[in-house]
Amino acid sequence: MRERAFRSRADCPLPAIVKPAGGVRLHGSERVFNMSSYGQGGGPFYRPNLFGGLTFFPPVIKALLISNIAIWLVLDVLLVPFTVGGVPIFAVFSEYLALWPIGTNFWPWQLLTYMFMHGGFWHLFFNMLALWMFGMELENTWGSRKFLLYYLVCGVGAGLTNLLVAPLIGQSAPTVGASGAVFGVLIAFGMLFPDRPIYLYFLLPVKAKYFIAIYIGLELFYGVTGTSDGVAHFAHLGGAAVGFLYLLSDMNLIPVRSWWTAIRGQRAGLWQGPSVTSKTEVREAKFYDIQTGRPMPDNPEVNQEVIDAILDKISKGGYQSLTDKEKKILFEASKKIN
Repeated sequence: MRERAFRSRADCPLPAIVKPAGGVRLHGSERVFNMSSYGQGGGPFYRPNLFGGLTFFPPVIKALLISNIAIWLVLDVLLVPFTVGGVPIFAVFSEYLALWPIGTNFWPWQLLTYMFMHGGFWHLFFNMLALWMFGMELENTWGSRKFLLYYLVCGVGAGLTNLLVAPLIGQSAPTVGASGAVFGVLIAFGMLFPDRPIYLYFLLPVKAKYFIAIYIGLELFYGVTGTSDGVAHFAHLGGAAVGFLYLLSDMNLIPVRSWWTAIRGQRAGLWQGPSVTSKTEVREAKFYDIQTGRPMPDNPEVNQEVIDAILDKISKGGYQSLTDKEKKILFEASKKIN
């Protein structure tokens, strides 16, 4: 679960397993969990077992696992023997897809592509294990669209944090890995399921809120002390921080939507200019005689003979043959009829 610089050594976190809270009963080939223990109200929540369907691997989790593993297999296994101008294929792809510091080989799309590249098998393995273990329950709770948006926002936030911090700590190597996004997933799991037990080494139970707090504290310690382990600790912290702020906004604890609406309103006002009137007013249109330019009377005297003459004129020359005064008379007469 580590964000790491290109060609850095693999650093494996503590293995852990999550045990669902609440009662579990077997029902055929499925396990049935009571959603009240998940903070989602009553009603059963069906999760198939390891071989019982795709809910165990929700759509976004499944797509992320497949894409990350496939990219690693292609670049780190299948194309290893090949070179381009004497340069390994992986190095060529890294030049364009890994996240480089600003000023070297940086391109904006690298804020997304770097999340799908990894520096080795164990780097990939523990990132994907953590993504599945903690992200599966989030996607089942939130839905696929919201989970994907959250995952990408955390990953981009981690990348931006790394771009800001890298020049300050003298980092010149590119960064690869989904660890920043995974740390955002960890934060969300700890906030949504704080009392869920996580088993370290499959033996020692620790509540999710304590496990994640300790893990974030270690990342902060390693980042501040500047350990030269080839791991982008501040990218991890950036992903966690962005995820934390996202969740606070999602719970309306930070009025981000109100701020954004106010900013959009101010920007729209600058383009539209000042409004003519502050109140909505409906006024009768004024008619002017084209020949004289004088305003026509609001209530011209109308009788049946005048209306008949105007209608005869329309039958001979069409409506366009009427003068503005005649059109005004006809308009007023139609209002009275209606």
